Amino acid sequence: MATSFTRAFKPLIAALALGGLACTAQADDFLAAAKQKVAAATAPVNQWDGPTTGPKAAPGKTLVFVASDMRNGGVLGVSKGVEEAVKLLGWKIRVLDGQGSVQGRTAAFNQAIALKPDGILLGGFDAKEQGSGVQSAGRAGIPVVGWHAAKDAGAVDGLFYNVTTNAQDVADIAALYAVAKSEGKAGVVIFTDSAYSVAIAKSNAMAEVIKRCTGCTLLGVEDTPLADTSNRMPQLTTSLLQRHGAKWTYSLGINDLYFDFIGPTLQAAGGEAKEMKNLSGGDGSASAYQRIRSRRYKAGTVPEPLNLHGWQMVDEANRAMAGEKPSGYSTPVHLVTADNIKNDGGPSNQFDPDNGYRKAYQSIWGR
Repeated sequence: MATSFTRAFKPLIAALALGGLACTAQADDFLAAAKQKVAAATAPVNQWDGPTTGPKAAPGKTLVFVASDMRNGGVLGVSKGVEEAVKLLGWKIRVLDGQGSVQGRTAAFNQAIALKPDGILLGGFDAKEQGSGVQSAGRAGIPVVGWHAAKDAGAVDGLFYNVTTNAQDVADIAALYAVAKSEGKAGVVIFTDSAYSVAIAKSNAMAEVIKRCTGCTLLGVEDTPLADTSNRMPQLTTSLLQRHGAKWTYSLGINDLYFDFIGPTLQAAGGEAKEMKNLSGGDGSASAYQRIRSRRYKAGTVPEPLNLHGWQMVDEANRAMAGEKPSGYSTPVHLVTADNIKNDGGPSNQFDPDNGYRKAYQSIWGR
């Protein structure tokens, strides 16, 4: 009877075995692809892949940079890149600080339009929030270029161009690092802030990558505001350690700020908690670089080339003023770890690619 049972179900057993092999093969392929993408994202950035042609820079132009909040390191970094490029061109630049509030940004934007500049640059806030201002600038013939003013790079939301690295790519590579370095066995908690649409887009993308890793576990997605990380993260970290214990091996955040305050709690917990690897899909703050270099509670960050983005904003504004199309350029994703932190501006705690972007833009502008 046992023999006849085995014989009757032999085709099903074989099919199940083949299915298991197929699943194993798919898992192996996904892990291999993750390792390949991480290797590419951590390689030195030593070749210029941006525009090589465009309009010469006309003399005597004036730009106004409207900042979301000059206390934000990313916004400050981009503004410095803008100022550096403008100085080279002999143009004038005025920086207006929105001081971290909608009302402040509205006032700054209205002031920018009243100054009647040749172009307005938005630093670090959603163009939709200031939609009426963008429209008013358009009616006045003033082109508006954004940085992180929309989720995607390109001519969106009334902007001539929005300068940014693709948020999906940023999120993907942070999650793929966890997959690759854990050999497909990461237990992951993701930190996000639902106040920002780009943050939700990033955390959703991270979660999707972890779900595709058959040997990984998505332990949870924690929605906690960036503005209150100093107060919330220690207690939240303690709660998560009690809930997940040794299963929690990797953390992914949409910003470095989450990990400014997680280290002391992990240190106090001791044991395997001390070995947890934390990665952020965005920012690349000086403190993040320092933690990565010392290998203390930070495995990696996916920074953006802030100074380069400032130069690109000026280039896009120059194209707009010349009546030409935007460049269409979006900087590729780059992952900083302890193994490559010595390259591309790392010794200065920033991502400043060694790809000759300054010379490339100077050549385009005829300088």
